[in-house]
Amino acid sequence: MADQTIYTYQSIAQAVLDNGIETMFGLMGDANLFMVDHYVRGCGGTFVPAAYEGSSVLMALAWSHVSGQVGVATVTHGPALTNCVTALAEGARGNVPMVLLAGDTPVMNPQHLQGIDQRGTVNVTGAGFEQLRAPETASHDVANAFYRARVERRPIVLNMPADFMWQDATHRKTVFPVFDTPAYVPEGEGLDEAVGMIASARRPVILAGGGAVGARDRIIRLADRLEAPLATTLKAKGLFNDHPYNMDIFGTLSTEAAYDVIAKADCVVAFGASLHTFTTDRGKLMQGKRVVQVNDDSYAIGRNYHPDAALVADAGLTADNIAWWLDEAEIPPSGFTPELDTAALTRHPAGDPDKAKPDTVNYVWALDRLEEALPKDRILTTDGGRFMTEVWCRISAPDPKSFIVTANFGSIGLGLQEAIGAGLAAPDRPVVHFTGDGGFMMGGVNEFNTAVRLGQDMIVIVANDSAYGAEHIQFLDRSMDPGLSQFDWPSFAAVATALGGHGICVTSAADLDRALEGIGTRDRPLLIELRLDPNDVPRMRI
Repeated sequence: MADQTIYTYQSIAQAVLDNGIETMFGLMGDANLFMVDHYVRGCGGTFVPAAYEGSSVLMALAWSHVSGQVGVATVTHGPALTNCVTALAEGARGNVPMVLLAGDTPVMNPQHLQGIDQRGTVNVTGAGFEQLRAPETASHDVANAFYRARVERRPIVLNMPADFMWQDATHRKTVFPVFDTPAYVPEGEGLDEAVGMIASARRPVILAGGGAVGARDRIIRLADRLEAPLATTLKAKGLFNDHPYNMDIFGTLSTEAAYDVIAKADCVVAFGASLHTFTTDRGKLMQGKRVVQVNDDSYAIGRNYHPDAALVADAGLTADNIAWWLDEAEIPPSGFTPELDTAALTRHPAGDPDKAKPDTVNYVWALDRLEEALPKDRILTTDGGRFMTEVWCRISAPDPKSFIVTANFGSIGLGLQEAIGAGLAAPDRPVVHFTGDGGFMMGGVNEFNTAVRLGQDMIVIVANDSAYGAEHIQFLDRSMDPGLSQFDWPSFAAVATALGGHGICVTSAADLDRALEGIGTRDRPLLIELRLDPNDVPRMRI
């Protein structure tokens, strides 16, 4: 396409389309409204308006996770950007590539009421900052923001001064390719050590993290060759579904049987995992065993746990390479998997419906029933809170791309927004979202109507124990009155109905039956409110 002389706001909008992104999330203001208008009317893009600026970032993060592309959001300046701080930190901690097109106050008006140090604001979140330097560099600067997002695996904020928008710019289509061709593990001492440890193991376990999601079949071939059970980190949940020796999540979220198997292991081979403290149970699960860590990010190796051998390499190619050396040396299978009770590996203790107090339901029992009734092709998203670890353990996801955890920054109130973004990335699939009462009040109420507006197929389950559960349990542990952590919320089911959805309140087994029937007959966003006893919600498994 020949160079064009257009306005800067038009060049920015066109540059987003040039980089292959046809969906943009955001909230309009002085510095970005003309760009958004041109993106929709002049470029044919789709704009998804959020009710709150931070929500648009969260939607773009989830859209990126599910679609595999770089998510894009846009907000205006000052308070609009500060409203995105928590969301940007969530994305940076989760290593999610996205671009935030953030307006900035006019360069020629340093006394602007909404003027702040936007670079400094972005830097504290861990996201990257890219300055739109001049109108004539707009298309280049947008392309560079996309490039950095892909390479650095984090949100990049492109700062756009408002007084550039109506200046002339020469638009030149610019897309920077990312060079990420994987390579085999090189010959050397590190490879010899890793293969030697694996070959000598009698009870090996294979662990896969988020960085190994694309290597599923190759890792399974290595595990079958070794006769080693398979497990995942939380972020890779669902990767080994239906494999006979799948143990599901490794670490503090393991079943009792899986935890025992891990404890007996003499070698853990971790692909694409950072070996977080929750995965290793603060190192306890790695004691007495050799640990081999394979990761294409050198910074991830040894960051949380120091392995006995490490390879900075591609997960799939390395799994193939290790299997080749095992065959070359005629190493026999370990014989570990034939010893295992496969049915017990992923079986958590059942809940007791009779345990519930009047006007409440037993949470664990309700989760097990929901697992059977919810759509199988779901995308599963969760908010943060005390309720969440039981959801991670008991509610399945089809694969890691269909599972989103909004707990990278330890915040609550981020989940429903990401559920909306996930649904837009896969509009032919239902989205199931679990949230707590506090998280829903913080970030769910203001966007539930967005899901209604968009006509999304969404099922929201609110675990309502009328308390901030993480604080409630700390008061009880110290024999203190938990009253300050408890709240008399409105009926979330009634709120959902008022916002245009369909709400069902569950205070008994009969109510739960009615709610499960409602899943099958839903024709709008459905909210199921589980009324819980705060003393009957299990502790977080962390």
